[in-house]
Amino acid sequence: MTLMWKEIMEQPAVLKNCFDVNYDTVIKIADTVKSQNIRYGVIAARGTSDHAGIYGKYMMETYAGIPVGLAAPSVTSMYGADINFSSGLVIGISQSGEAKDVLSVLKAANKKGAVTVGITNYVDSPIAKEANFHLWCNAGPEKSVAATKTFTAQMMILGMLAGALSGNNAVFDELKKVPDLIKTTLDDHEKINGFVNRYTYAQEFFILARGFNYAIALESGLKIQETTYIRAKAYAVSDFYHGPFAMLTPQIPVIMYATEGPLLGDANNMLDKLADKNLEVIVVSNDQDSLNKGAESFKIPKCHVSVAPFLCAAFAQMFACKLSLSKRLNPDKPRDLNKVTITV
Repeated sequence: MTLMWKEIMEQPAVLKNCFDVNYDTVIKIADTVKSQNIRYGVIAARGTSDHAGIYGKYMMETYAGIPVGLAAPSVTSMYGADINFSSGLVIGISQSGEAKDVLSVLKAANKKGAVTVGITNYVDSPIAKEANFHLWCNAGPEKSVAATKTFTAQMMILGMLAGALSGNNAVFDELKKVPDLIKTTLDDHEKINGFVNRYTYAQEFFILARGFNYAIALESGLKIQETTYIRAKAYAVSDFYHGPFAMLTPQIPVIMYATEGPLLGDANNMLDKLADKNLEVIVVSNDQDSLNKGAESFKIPKCHVSVAPFLCAAFAQMFACKLSLSKRLNPDKPRDLNKVTITV
């Protein structure tokens, strides 16, 4: 068993513990945001943490009605810009809590009196200490280079924050279901064994999604690249029409996340167009009609649109790990990569 696989399978317990340990703090943050009349949010992160931030952006804008932007950390860390973060909620996300460029954003925000939040897996990290509030992944040590359980823990925290900011307990109710839902998804991992080997010799992948699942398309691409060295590019379905569609060939497999919700019709329209080109498509969905449109498919449980990304993430992690092993690689130690990447 690889470390990556072991950590993937720890997620049901990790996510339950993450919810429990952070509930009181997200309520305090929401109260502070309301009392200070905060009008917008900014998320600073890199890599996998940035993908979690994109999920958080969708959640906070959809349920709390707060516009959220993604920071360009080098603006503060390298260009030394003096950004007016006043009246803002500024969130820094880093698994290690050591990302210097993310830390620079939090420091700049604190100077302007913003409400700052750090999301890390280490309570004594620089980002945890710099932020006004710290939200703890509580995932335990993550030894594989490929982030798995810390990614979904970051998503859980951001979802909880959206729920607290919205004052909508229904958001929390759906998030509480995630540990059981993701366990059901993980328990179905043998299904992937039935088709993963046929992609061992793939040289490229396209990964498509939209809305809440767009973050998972991006994370899927990263996981495939770092564990298998296959070129993998993610697109929002809405953007894929604008040029990238022309790159499709039968030699490039496509992964499509098509889960129930307002964007399912859009995903199915794209699946129909892909079928017309006789392409190799893997469909990840909880809608049977969509699953039937794939050359291969992976069925996730029925769930609310806001938590489907957790289940899609579980598929992405398992698929990347199994594909790496099918190529006789070690997903725990990708070449030239370290667990902690420090960017400035």
